[in-house]
Amino acid sequence: MIEKRRTRDLPQINERIRFPKIRVIDAAGEQLGILTPAEALEIAEERELDLVLVSDKADPPVCRIMDYGKYKFELEKKAREARKKQHSAEVKEVKMRYTIEEHDYQVRVSQADRFLKSGDKVKATITFRGREIQHADLAEALLKRMAEDLKEVAEINQFPKREGRNMMMMMSPKK
Repeated sequence: MIEKRRTRDLPQINERIRFPKIRVIDAAGEQLGILTPAEALEIAEERELDLVLVSDKADPPVCRIMDYGKYKFELEKKAREARKKQHSAEVKEVKMRYTIEEHDYQVRVSQADRFLKSGDKVKATITFRGREIQHADLAEALLKRMAEDLKEVAEINQFPKREGRNMMMMMSPKK
């Protein structure tokens, strides 16, 4: 059973192709017709290339004569490039107090704006100290003002909500 699982994970190339008839395509993309795997393997070995199963769902299965090592390298290279271009959205946090001055507030708004434009989510947090927690309504008003100032670039995921000594709101970039 373990041996069978190991061979199933291996790529379908050369001697591992087990079909009575296969459609063969050469390295240039020309069809060579329907052959037995032994005949196709012989042609591939003459050209010092590999016989690779491309599609086993077709009738008959399609195999291609190519350099398998080079093919595998190209696939890995494409996968690396795709990962490099991919941007995962992070959650960036903008912290402030509800007693924030106007200039400092504008700095926080511009930070949030920059984060949203780069494709990240923004978590706006207002922290309370001591008895400040009684003024949760002022903090909520400040977060709503921030959402209003950023409405061109952001949509609200989570409306202002209190969690312990903080009040937070989540925003994500508009599509």
